[in-house]
Amino acid sequence: MNLSPEDSLRLNVLLAQGLQAVRIDESRMIVYALTERGEAKVPLNSNCRDDQYIRNVKSLFSSHSLGSPGGYPIYLKRWTRMGQAKDDSLDQLLVLGEEEAVVAVVHAPGLTSELARRAWWCSPTSDNARRMLEREAVVKGDMGPVLSEFLIEHLPFEEDALAMIDSVKASLQHDLISEEQKQNLWAKAKMKGAYFVGFLQAIPDALPGDAGAHKNYESIKEKLKPLIEQQNKPAKLLLRIMSDSGQNYLNAIDASLKRPSDQNVVVALFMTIENYFKDICPGFENRRDIELIIDEARLKCQQSNEELAALRNLAPELEPYLHAMLVLSAYCEELTFPVFGQTDAVGSVMRKRIKHLTDPVKQKTSILRS
Repeated sequence: MNLSPEDSLRLNVLLAQGLQAVRIDESRMIVYALTERGEAKVPLNSNCRDDQYIRNVKSLFSSHSLGSPGGYPIYLKRWTRMGQAKDDSLDQLLVLGEEEAVVAVVHAPGLTSELARRAWWCSPTSDNARRMLEREAVVKGDMGPVLSEFLIEHLPFEEDALAMIDSVKASLQHDLISEEQKQNLWAKAKMKGAYFVGFLQAIPDALPGDAGAHKNYESIKEKLKPLIEQQNKPAKLLLRIMSDSGQNYLNAIDASLKRPSDQNVVVALFMTIENYFKDICPGFENRRDIELIIDEARLKCQQSNEELAALRNLAPELEPYLHAMLVLSAYCEELTFPVFGQTDAVGSVMRKRIKHLTDPVKQKTSILRS
C-alpha cells in the first residue's frame, strides 16, 4: 500500500475520527467520508496509475476495518443480494469505499435505521431505497420517510415496470407518504398501469376509491355469521370481497387490466390476485389452461374441501360467487407460460394475445360485483 506521504497522513487522521462511511469518486480521485464529526473530503495525490492507487486506498480502509487488505469480494454479487452479510459486521462494510459492500449492507436482514442512513449517504439510488424499505426497522425509523420521498420523486423517471411496482409498494407502507401524495399516485396510475399493481400489493384493503359495499353484503354477513365465528377462511374471504374495500379491490383489478404495458406487469398482477384469493382453494391440478381451470373450479364447488363445503351447504345461492373466487385464485405466473414462452410481445400486441386470460378475470370480478 504505497500511498503518497500527504495522503497517508490525511487518511490515517481520517481513520482516527470515528469513521462511519466512505465513498470514493474514482473519476475525480476524491475520498468522501462520513465521521462522528461530520463529513470530510480528501483529494488524492496518486503516485502511480489511478486504478492501482485506488486499490491501495481501499486496502488501507480494509486493513483498518476488517484487519485484512483483501477488501470486499465484489465478485460475489448474487451472494451479496441474497442478504448473506453478517449482521455484526455491517458497519465495517460501509467504510471500505466499495459500492458492492454497500449493496451487501442494504440487502442484509439486520439493517437498522442508522445503518440505512450511512448506506444512503454512500449510495443514494432507487434500488437501494426499495431494498432498505423491505426492512421494518427502516420503514418505522427516521429513514423511512426520506427513502419513500426519494422514490416518489424519481418514479416518473423509472423505465422498468417492476421497479415502478416496487417503488409504489415500498412508498405506501406505514403511512410514509401523505394522503395527498397517495391520491396523486392513484390518479397517475390511469396512465401508468403498473402503479395499480403496486397499490394492490401494498394496501389491498385500503385502496383509494368510492365503491360501496355489495348490495347484499349485510344479508350475507348475517347468514355467514356462524362460519365467521368458526374462522371459516372461504367465508371470511367472501365477506372481505363483498365489503367496500373488497369492491374497490375488484375495481382496481379491472383498471390494471386496461393497458398493461409489458409481460412483467401481467405476471405481477396475476400473482397478486392469486395471493389475495389463496384462502378459497389450496391449488389446481392444471395451472396453464384457463378453460380447464374454470371446469375444475366448477367441480371444486361441488366436491370441495370441508370449509368450502360448509359454506356451500349453508348458503347454496352463493355458489356463483364461490366459483368466481376459485377461478381468480388460480391466476398465477404459470398461466402465462404458454403465451409468454412463445413471444416477447409488449403493448397492444401482448394484450391481444392474453385476451383469453384477461377476459375471464373481468367476467369473474363482474360477478362478484353484481
